[in-house]
Amino acid sequence: MSHARKPPLVTGISPNEGISWTKVTIRGENLGMGPTDLIGLTICGHNCLLTAEWMSASKIVCRVGQAKNDKGDIIVTTKSGGKGTSTVSFKLLKPDKIGILDQSAVWVDEINYYDMRTDRNKGMPPLSLRPANPLGIDIDKGKFPQKELEALFPGMSADFTSENFSAAWYLIENHSTTSFEQLKMAVMNLKKQANKKNEGSLQYVKGGLSTFFEAQDALSAIHQKLEADGTEKVEGSMTQKLENVLNRASNTADTLFQEVLGRKDKADSTRNALNVLQRFKFLFNLPLNIERNIQKGDYDVVINDYEKAKSLFGKTEVQVFKKYYAEVETRVDALRKLLLDKLLETPSTLHDQKHYIRYLSDLHAEGDPAWQCIAAQHKWILQLMHNCKESYIKEQKGNPLLHSPMLDLDSEVRSSSLGHLSRSASLKRGSSNQSSRDETWRFKAPQQVAFVEKLTKLVVSQLPNFWKLWISYVNGSLFSETAEKSGQMERSKKNARQRQNDFKMMIQQVMKSLVKLIRGALLPFSLGESELKEYGGWEMKSELSGQWLPHVIQTVRLSYESLAALEIPNDMLQIIQDLILDLRVRCIMITLQHTAEDVKRLAEKEDWVVDNEGLTSLPSQFEQCIVHSLQSLKGVLDCKPGETSVFQHPKIQEEVCRLSTDIMQVFIDCLEQLSTKPDSDVDNTHLSADVSSSDLFGSIHEDSSLSLERRLLIVLSNCCYLERHTFLNLAEHFEKYGFQGAEKITQVSMDSLKELDQRLFEMYIELKADPIVGSLEPGIYAGYFDWKDCLPPTGVRNYLKEALVHIIAVHAEVFAISKELVPRVLSKIVEAVAEELSRLMQCVSSFSRNGALQARLEICALRDAVAVFLTSESKLLEELLNIFKSSMQLQLTCFQASSSTMVKT
Repeated sequence: MSHARKPPLVTGISPNEGISWTKVTIRGENLGMGPTDLIGLTICGHNCLLTAEWMSASKIVCRVGQAKNDKGDIIVTTKSGGKGTSTVSFKLLKPDKIGILDQSAVWVDEINYYDMRTDRNKGMPPLSLRPANPLGIDIDKGKFPQKELEALFPGMSADFTSENFSAAWYLIENHSTTSFEQLKMAVMNLKKQANKKNEGSLQYVKGGLSTFFEAQDALSAIHQKLEADGTEKVEGSMTQKLENVLNRASNTADTLFQEVLGRKDKADSTRNALNVLQRFKFLFNLPLNIERNIQKGDYDVVINDYEKAKSLFGKTEVQVFKKYYAEVETRVDALRKLLLDKLLETPSTLHDQKHYIRYLSDLHAEGDPAWQCIAAQHKWILQLMHNCKESYIKEQKGNPLLHSPMLDLDSEVRSSSLGHLSRSASLKRGSSNQSSRDETWRFKAPQQVAFVEKLTKLVVSQLPNFWKLWISYVNGSLFSETAEKSGQMERSKKNARQRQNDFKMMIQQVMKSLVKLIRGALLPFSLGESELKEYGGWEMKSELSGQWLPHVIQTVRLSYESLAALEIPNDMLQIIQDLILDLRVRCIMITLQHTAEDVKRLAEKEDWVVDNEGLTSLPSQFEQCIVHSLQSLKGVLDCKPGETSVFQHPKIQEEVCRLSTDIMQVFIDCLEQLSTKPDSDVDNTHLSADVSSSDLFGSIHEDSSLSLERRLLIVLSNCCYLERHTFLNLAEHFEKYGFQGAEKITQVSMDSLKELDQRLFEMYIELKADPIVGSLEPGIYAGYFDWKDCLPPTGVRNYLKEALVHIIAVHAEVFAISKELVPRVLSKIVEAVAEELSRLMQCVSSFSRNGALQARLEICALRDAVAVFLTSESKLLEELLNIFKSSMQLQLTCFQASSSTMVKT
């Protein structure tokens, strides 16, 4: 079972005292299970977690921060054990600082401080250790604008370390509201500081008194010895002896001090040289340090050292200093060239570019490195775009079969591909979750489509950094994120204003290249000959199928949205909108043309299988083909933000209306072709049993081939359905998808369909009515029948019965296909028979009584048999006769015999 860990316990720290930023090693128990388990570390009340480095459960290394307390505990907090305790403490020491005007008997090394941001030590020049408050009283910052102070004290400064220091400016800026009593105290503080400096000088002299006293004692001893030697012998040759003594004393003194003085001179020279080396070791070591830091990539350190050396030795007249400083300049020049080369390298990240530009700016490089970088990036992007085109063109010529199988697809494959495109269009570019099916699809895509995807991806990935680099150049953030380099920022903004038009031309050139490269691949007819040489070169063996154009449009739209998100002005992106509009129009045209081809091929799929309503599958297939085509154009027809409707241009409206009408006309032509196709060309392998049977009065041949009359009936039935349903449904779909002129399309199609229907109907009536009408006259006069001399009528003769039988056969044939066609066909057949019978009766010169009765009998028999299918004229005659009988019913009763009279008769 798991149990809670014990709280951390600190048992040791090394060292146990030191100044701020001292690196210490903490040892103890239960100091955490890992770096993520350590959540707190304080030393003397200061949070040191930021610099803490967890080594093990018993060891942590960190740096002591600037704590408030001089001495305190070391507290470690972990997730697993909570807040811990400490058995040891750490003592924080305050470092002694020597002011810039304080005298010192030794050379003071530069103070190193720790930079938490870069995790390394940096040198701080002694000039930065200036007192923060020289007057010794509270500072009260006034609200005087800096610009007014600069105007009031031109050429002066409020910095008391500056050569142009202005006391009045300093007092106005820092003590504008300070009372007079406090200013008196400030004067006293300044006097005390001056006295301390004088006392310090005196103390400095006192510190060297021992050396002077030792030298004085040595000289006194030598003098006493000379006096003693000179008084031993007074007698004799006093003068000679005195000279000998003096010479001997002089030689002794020379011998005694010659070596000492030589060593002293040599020591002084060495000491002076060492002092110079120690004092100016920064300059002497700087060339080597620059080389080392450049190799390590510590360009910040090089720049700081160079600025320091330039401020100290930039105008020196000492030859040795000038020699070493010239060597420093040589190394810095090499660094400038190295940084400029790195800046202009491609590809490069925006982060690295900003760093290199700042380095070059700090090194005072010639020219404008930021603009050079922008120009190099622009040239590189254009080169990438053209290289992309060349690589795909070479691949197309080297392996042209990659895309050709997909260009000539039938409607079924095209529909499945469009379904896949609609699913893949919602996927974001660059996603790693792509199935093998997606990879296969991309491999089979036409080279132009793959090129457009690659090209747009390239632009969308590179242009944002290019645009952000320009924005940083405009607002000056290339040189400083905190506005601490206001001079460089102002110069950058000024340069950006001067080069604004140049950058705008760069963006426009990238946009034009993108659009023209896409046009060269997909819309080559929209470019001129000179532009085709530069942006074209594709092998256009066949027109790109309409299934790929919606995918291309979606790709370009996503690219436009990505570029618009960068807040690029709309006028620069308008050229992409124009391209999208042209692609949408082209997609609509190509799709409608392919739809017309698909509709034309529907005639090959007619199986002549008739359903209960007398229809084949052809009208349904035609409607599905049109609807599917319109659905595939839905994304193309929809207007995204900033886009215009493709139907707003009158020429496009007319062309779309023409193509839509052509599709309808192609189908009508298919119907006409099917109705008149020879039997040998008809595919009747799928005929249903009822249609291919040998009944229906022999209307179908014994070899099961579909007769011309039956094809006419089936096509007429389909025409009726198209007129009443299909064309109306398609008109609604055209309006739904925003097609302009849907009424015109429908009206023209309806008129053409009615013309075909009328032609086919007349052809069928001619085929069926002519034999019946032609048999009437021979039948009437069969057996030498004469209307003037005939027997009393005994019934309807056979010719009329045969005519009725043929009419019944036509009725059965039509009824088997479509019940709705029966009244239309039978009325026309009956009308033809009636007109022929009427003509024959009118040709009779005279009737006998029996002949008249026989004629009336046969006419009435025909009328009563086909009363349901009388024409409108016959029905009108019957209605008028009935109205007459009804209106004169009372008067006509006199002509009616009574029942008794009728019985007597």
